[in-house]
Amino acid sequence: MSDAPCAVVYAGKMPYETAWTLQKRLAAARAADRVPDTLLLLEHPHTYTLGSAGKLEHLLWTPEQLAERGIALHRVDRGGDITYHGDGQLVGYPILRLPCGADGLHADVIAYVRTLEGVIIDFLALYGVHGERISGLSGVWVQKDDAPHKIAAIGVRVTTKRVTLHGFALNLTTDLRYFEGIVPCGIRDKGVTRLADLIAQPPDLLTAAAQLAPIFAAHFGKRPYTVSLDELLATLGDAHALHATP
Repeated sequence: MSDAPCAVVYAGKMPYETAWTLQKRLAAARAADRVPDTLLLLEHPHTYTLGSAGKLEHLLWTPEQLAERGIALHRVDRGGDITYHGDGQLVGYPILRLPCGADGLHADVIAYVRTLEGVIIDFLALYGVHGERISGLSGVWVQKDDAPHKIAAIGVRVTTKRVTLHGFALNLTTDLRYFEGIVPCGIRDKGVTRLADLIAQPPDLLTAAAQLAPIFAAHFGKRPYTVSLDELLATLGDAHALHATP
């Protein structure tokens, strides 16, 4: 493992817009070498996000139905289409400075996404679940009812400074009924599942975060260490600007 440090922060339940602001501040600080590589692990309240390739027709519920269910909607600058975030879903936002790719200038974004998929696949293996990739599609899939179902969505952005934003969303005990309001990732012919439908006792978010962090660090050749959200905000000088909800 490399000596390069990676701060791991479990931020609890955080509104999507707050987390997005935090990511952007962290990315700017990482580009300026004011903070090390960082992995934010958290949970969002009910939220739909439309990525750069998102089509509004893939949102199936009306604004009134969203309001009735307390679902926020955001159009964001990650890759991909529409997805859902909510209770029982472990969300990871790596803020990493990637190395140069083969051209000696830009990051290899495809290799980065494949590595994130490998992290999820190795995490699932802890529970005896076989995660797999599907050619031409991002994310991690499992076989359920003799058909592929997505268990983890991945959508990222990499800046011109080769710094990553956004990341992955892994369904642990997520209420899958909220996926009925969208065409998940714009894919109509494949399902969505969660770890709770595959094993008898899925981990809670804190346990899953603690198990996933060292796997993530190993895949990226980092030395992980844990910091609190307050410590992270103090580093950014934003201790009073951002707040996680309990």
